[in-house]
Amino acid sequence: MLFAFVCTDKPGHLEVRQSTRPDHVAYLEGLNAKGTLKFAGPFLDDDGKPSASLVVVEAADRAAAALIAEADPYARAGLFASVDIRPWNWVFNKPEAA
Repeated sequence: MLFAFVCTDKPGHLEVRQSTRPDHVAYLEGLNAKGTLKFAGPFLDDDGKPSASLVVVEAADRAAAALIAEADPYARAGLFASVDIRPWNWVFNKPEAA
């Protein structure tokens, strides 16, 4: 099952995001190599700076998805004010259907 993480940064935490980014990217690359990561990227604020993240992963259930989200270096560094984990159904432009 797919799960979407909508992770909203704490205000004023851009430096935490920037300093933790190499570890975050390495973590996502590891998930990608296992086939767990489907896609990911930042939401941008009005100034074009990252202010939140969208990550979609495949996991057995919500508990497994939560473990993936909690292990992200961004989460471990305290970047996020909130992390919303939702089951998600990929309908349009799904790569397997192309």
